[in-house]
Amino acid sequence: MDGTLVDTEPYWIAAEHELVEEYGGVWTEELAHLCVGNALLVSAQLIRDNSPVTLTPEAIVDRLLEGVIAQMREHVPWRPGARELLEDIAAQGIPQVLVTMSYASFAQVLVDACPPGTFASIVTGDQVTQGKPHPEPYLTAAATVDAAPQDCLAVEDSVPGSTSAVAAGVPTVVVPHIVTVPPMDGAVQTDSLAGLLLADLVAAVEPVRRVARPA
Repeated sequence: MDGTLVDTEPYWIAAEHELVEEYGGVWTEELAHLCVGNALLVSAQLIRDNSPVTLTPEAIVDRLLEGVIAQMREHVPWRPGARELLEDIAAQGIPQVLVTMSYASFAQVLVDACPPGTFASIVTGDQVTQGKPHPEPYLTAAATVDAAPQDCLAVEDSVPGSTSAVAAGVPTVVVPHIVTVPPMDGAVQTDSLAGLLLADLVAAVEPVRRVARPA
């Protein structure tokens, strides 16, 4: 979700700055970028370890979510081509699963901004035992729509997210945004989703799918 469908990473980074500065600390862009794509509790612990913030990781997550949800309700900052891609896939009757390490309370804001039925299910960071980069989120997502991972397609923007999808065996399209994502087996990269529809993504991952397909 964050950074792939909607450009909410600036919302998260602003919330991190505000929290750390409230405790008299300094939050750098380098530290902020280390949080991108992680499970929220992982990012919260990173904040505790690198700032004067003394809140528990759970309380840090609550504070960040409060600020980001408020901004998202004011304006949904769609990434180029993302909304059109969701609409194209939905029109073809293909199930879509939102796989995000944000919590359900925040994911619901995006779901509410989409036409009813856009997502067949949602997998969030507070619903899994192990978050990205572990494969559990994408294995769970595939199971919710009764699909084999290799028959799915993931769209990601971060290293943890791409690693999670690839480790689950899901052919992946990476659209780097805030952070650079190095090339990895099982994934292909594109600069933007603008102008791309489902058929374009399927064609892009076909070489990856052929390699992963059982003999």
